[in-house]
Amino acid sequence: MNIQQLEYLIAVDKYKHFGKAAQACFITQPTLSAMIQKLEDELDVKIFDRTTHPIRTTDVGSQIIVHAKTIIDSVNELRTKADLLNNVLGGKINLGIIPTVSTYILPTEIFDFLQINQKVEMQVKEMTTENIIKSLKSGELDAGIISTPFDAASEFYQDFLFNEELMIYSSENITKEDSYIVPEAIDVNKVWLLEEGNCLRTQFENICHLKENTMKPKNLDFMASNINTLIQMVDKVGGISIIPEMATHQLSEEQNKKVSRFRKPFPFREISIIYYKPTYKQKIIDEFTSFVKKSVENKLNYFEKPEDYISIKPQ
Repeated sequence: MNIQQLEYLIAVDKYKHFGKAAQACFITQPTLSAMIQKLEDELDVKIFDRTTHPIRTTDVGSQIIVHAKTIIDSVNELRTKADLLNNVLGGKINLGIIPTVSTYILPTEIFDFLQINQKVEMQVKEMTTENIIKSLKSGELDAGIISTPFDAASEFYQDFLFNEELMIYSSENITKEDSYIVPEAIDVNKVWLLEEGNCLRTQFENICHLKENTMKPKNLDFMASNINTLIQMVDKVGGISIIPEMATHQLSEEQNKKVSRFRKPFPFREISIIYYKPTYKQKIIDEFTSFVKKSVENKLNYFEKPEDYISIKPQ
């Protein structure tokens, strides 16, 4: 028995498919199957029922998987402690991020953090807030980045990352007051929104009491899942959307001309990292949190005059 065999067990239990598990473990399917069969023979138990599709973990196998996960966690904890004793930040961490944030911090803050801390192995998944919370509870994720405050996340530990302003992106000539836009000046029939269940959509609605726009063709069923799609719809079709401030850093010079601010107090959303409980990965979470906070501080308007802003809740 070895650590790799236990990792293979966990992978097959997760994917319920030998081929997908082998792909996730970066080995061939015959090798993975042979290693698991060898372990089953050694333990004299049948861990997987190979006659079902998808593959089913037997009752005895489920108990074996629980112990295997405990052992893998202990091994990873030992490796992380060894790195800390050597004053090196290292270890594996699974991170879930809502799509309206990941697009803007993945190619910058996260890449830079990993470049500096090359012994940290980070698996990042774009997920809705609800799925992040479910995955944290199941142990699939170590931490998640969401918009807060969020009622369902109250049982988790929470570290603040940043506040970012919510802005107008429009092809329309909107009436402005003192160079700023008042929510009442927005034609709610021309606003492009994210799909239902997206917390940023709720924040949009809370600002202006928005509803789906009437500009799209009647025979189009359109549900946007990310900010970039909304920006493209405004560029190509026209209309209005609301975008987080971080998105403006990825716009072209011409696109930035379409960006306007609301009248004070400026609406903003709070972004935090949440985790279920302090673990041996706490050092990675703490260092990552500190890195992101310092990295974005000079990029966002909020940090200049916080008193000019008002929080918009994601629920």
